[in-house]
Amino acid sequence: MPKVKVKRKSTFIDMTAMSDVTVLLLTFFMLTSTFIKKEPVQVSTPASVSEIKVQEINVLTVLIEPKGGVFLSLDKQDDRWKVLELVGNEYKKEGNPITFTNEEKYAFSLLPSFGAPIERMNEFLALKTEEQDKVILGLGGIPTDSINNQFKVWVKNARAINPDLEVAIKSDASTPYAIVKNVMTSLQELSINRYKLITSLKAGGEEASGQH
Repeated sequence: MPKVKVKRKSTFIDMTAMSDVTVLLLTFFMLTSTFIKKEPVQVSTPASVSEIKVQEINVLTVLIEPKGGVFLSLDKQDDRWKVLELVGNEYKKEGNPITFTNEEKYAFSLLPSFGAPIERMNEFLALKTEEQDKVILGLGGIPTDSINNQFKVWVKNARAINPDLEVAIKSDASTPYAIVKNVMTSLQELSINRYKLITSLKAGGEEASGQH
């Protein structure tokens, strides 16, 4: 009796549909993800139970590191360019207003955050990105003392360029309160009485904010 041959089925699997789904998922996550901005120093924010969210655009973030250095971040590239010009015009170096070349303005507009005395900004912008990352903490941040409060000048001009800016303060939990209070006082002197404090939720550790 002849043997019955079992017809072999093809093992080929069409992956076209799976590839389409993968591309769609990747596109979805790329469009909906929020990228974390590079900051000069990582801070551990204090915990709170508030869940008020900081708006996604028109935000001026004030970062205060544990030793008291103050750094600023503007979310719009065009605003950074214009604010740099205005702040430079308010200060003099060797008897002349501090000016910046178009190359320096463009380099500044690419910075995710900045924190250097305005009189040293030219030399800072002349450095390569990796060199900037190494020296930025050594510059001490933006001066906030009563004699040379450049922080107020930056905020004033940033709000002049974009009146819709919301101010958000992000401070390390170990930063002395006196330093944070000094920043708040500077904001009040500019008639900015509403701002947000970025904190971490106690339960899940997600970033939240408290409004003041």
